[in-house]
Parts: sequence; C-alpha cells; structure tokens
Amino acid sequence: MTKNEMTSGQRKKFPLGLSVLALIILAILLTLGTWQVNRLAWKEQLLADIHLKLNNPPLQFEEVEAMNNTGKNIDYQPVSVTGTFKHEGERHFLATYNSHAGFFIYTPLEMADGRFVLINRGFVPYDFKNPDLRSEGQLTGKVTVTGLARSKLSEKPSSLMPDNDPDKNIFYWKELEAMAGSSGLPQGRFAAFFIDANDALNQGGLPVGGVTIIDLPNSHLQYAMTWYGLALAFVFVYLAYMIRWYRSGR
Repeated sequence: MTKNEMTSGQRKKFPLGLSVLALIILAILLTLGTWQVNRLAWKEQLLADIHLKLNNPPLQFEEVEAMNNTGKNIDYQPVSVTGTFKHEGERHFLATYNSHAGFFIYTPLEMADGRFVLINRGFVPYDFKNPDLRSEGQLTGKVTVTGLARSKLSEKPSSLMPDNDPDKNIFYWKELEAMAGSSGLPQGRFAAFFIDANDALNQGGLPVGGVTIIDLPNSHLQYAMTWYGLALAFVFVYLAYMIRWYRSGR
C-alpha cells in the first residue's frame, strides 16, 4: 500500500525518539547560553572590582601579603614596598610592548626583613637584554616601588607555550618558583606573588615601567546570543519538520 492509499487509521507513528533527541539538543543549547550569561555577570563584576581597586591608594606590602595568604584575590591591587634591588638576580620574561619585541625585567627586591619580592620593573627592547647596556637604570640603594600586585600562575597557561629556560634566563610564562630558583638568591625567602612597577622608577629610561595592560576579553554576551540564536533556529527547524510530518500523514 502506498502512502497515498493510507487510511486515517494507518497514519504514521509519532516520531517520539526524534522529539526526545530534539528536546535534549535544545536543552544543551539553552544551557550553554545561560552559562555564558552567568559568565558575563561574573566578568562584569570582576572588571568592576579591578577598577575599584585601581582607584584606591596603595596598600603596604605586608597588608597585600596577608590578603594573599588568606586566599583573597590580590590581582591589580595597588601596593607599595621598600627595599634594595638585587640586580644580579634579574630574570628576563619574553614579551612585546607597543609592537616591539623584548623582555620584561623581573628583579628581586630585598626587603628589610631579608626576604625578596620579584618586581616587574618594565620593558626593554631585545637588544638591551644585557644589563650593562642600561646601567643607568640599575638603581642602587633603597627604593620605594609602587605598582600592582600580580598573582603567580599555578601552571603553564597553554600546552602550546614553550617551556621556560632558566639556564638561558628566558621565561615564557610567569613561573615564580623557577624565576626565584634560578636567581642565585637564597630560596624559601621569596614572596608568593609579583609586583608590576609603575612608570615612576626610571622616569623615561630603561626599563620602561607601567607595562601592565588591563584588558580582559569580555565576549560572553556575543557567545550567549550565539547559543540562544542556535536554539531558536533549531526550534524553527524542528517545527518545520513536524509540520511536514503532520501533512504527509493526513
């Protein structure tokens, strides 16, 4: 018997399995969209917190360290610390700045209690990696550094990123333990976070300070609209299919 010869009692069976699958797919698309909405709220709150911190006066090093030890987020917290640079232990972090290739110079600062904190003093072009070529920037004596606290990374950000090379003093990601461990300074006496110095230290010389870029990507709204748009399109496709199924069974 052909389809055209079907009687009303022989109408095609409702596609229950396909409909259940369609509901599952729709639920996944809506869940992904809602997740991105939640991520948008989280990112907006994070950016608001950062800008609130930036407008506050700097805290003393000990205050920020206490915050870090209790698990509080210290990223971009203005901080001030006094000590003496140990230039023999400076570490070189491969970086670009204003479209120029070079290094961020991380120099241990020895504080009054004999402990150290790694200071990102700023950027030098590739040809100025050798500190002898920028001796005027190798500050001596006690200095007060004001900048932004930066949390250390617990692991390499990406498997595609090269491994750090402490022997050649070239670092591709901020591995605090490796940077401190290869500095030649006593171990176990380094603070568990970095400080990005502002641009006041060398006043136009090298390194160029104030290199922190606060530009967190926030595309969650576009992602949410994409997932919700796919969900809506999927509903239309499913409805179109069901209309065709209903008509073909009449």
